[in-house]
Amino acid sequence: MPIKGLILVTLFFCSPCFAQESVTLQLKWTHQFQFAGYYMAKEKGYYKELGLDVTIKPANPSMPDTFSPVASNNAQFGVAHSGILQQKVMGQPFVAMAAILQFSPYCWMVRDTSDIFHPRDFVNKRITEVSRIDGTELLVMLKRSGIDVDKLEVYGGKNPTQAWIENKLDAMQVYVTNEPYNMTQQGIAHRLVCPQRYGMDVYSDILFTNEYMLKKHPQTVENFYQASLKGWRYAIMNMDEAIAVTQLKYATHKNFHQLAYEAEVLREYIVPPTTNLGNMSMAKWRLIADLYGIGKNEFDEVKAGFIYNYEEPETMQLSWMLIAAILVSIISIPLYLRLIFSKK
Repeated sequence: MPIKGLILVTLFFCSPCFAQESVTLQLKWTHQFQFAGYYMAKEKGYYKELGLDVTIKPANPSMPDTFSPVASNNAQFGVAHSGILQQKVMGQPFVAMAAILQFSPYCWMVRDTSDIFHPRDFVNKRITEVSRIDGTELLVMLKRSGIDVDKLEVYGGKNPTQAWIENKLDAMQVYVTNEPYNMTQQGIAHRLVCPQRYGMDVYSDILFTNEYMLKKHPQTVENFYQASLKGWRYAIMNMDEAIAVTQLKYATHKNFHQLAYEAEVLREYIVPPTTNLGNMSMAKWRLIADLYGIGKNEFDEVKAGFIYNYEEPETMQLSWMLIAAILVSIISIPLYLRLIFSKK
């Protein structure tokens, strides 16, 4: 066989080894440092090294739904809040892979002149409309302090931030790194009432997938999991670079200082002392179930398949590099023999 033919045969057999598997990660909000670990995993080539071509898709801010795309497999991975447990109990095929934020970043923001200091102070107050799934911990915090949340006046207007500034409502649901930063920049004094300070210890920004992916493509799920955590480790250890990449290629609508503030605040949520990156425990999920009113029997029915646990495939799976090396070695033998005999 001519050398040219051997090269073509080699490329033909090896081309699948170098092919990248396309998957999509659906974010829970628009681009910001909140998702920097995934950006770094992509930009540093961690996904590519494991054979993944990853599309990182921001959410529609007017309808930030990550559950539907992952349930339908239009996105193979997503980032969600702790309400994913409720979704699992309701029959959705979700598997929680890692909790990037160990605490909830949602808080109530009140003006500095407000008489609201504790959850019990919300009696007869006006609040923003809160999702029964997305902001569950905010409502549960009030309920545990004796507040009948159904009797609170809810503002349903289009611009709650401006309404809050104009004193048309008393407390606004905020993400700890967004609205508070904007108020500080405008010189508007405020304070936060956060669930974490009142025993509402829930996970957030949970990386998850669906049962179909785990069953049909377990190695893809494991590769995405490992590369994502590697990206997050890099982002935390190289904050300035992660901030710069986030601003340059993703969150172009935010300035460096805004992203730096976000990074500094979220660092304590991502890697608190004595906690491993992405850590989740069944014991804490059991407490979260209690907070959300999920009964023990309901929880026990879903807990076995809820937290991700990678199992090595029974059959040996060769990496593309090993397969390529074997094919090249086999094809090189005739070439070597031909060269030897041609010299005689």
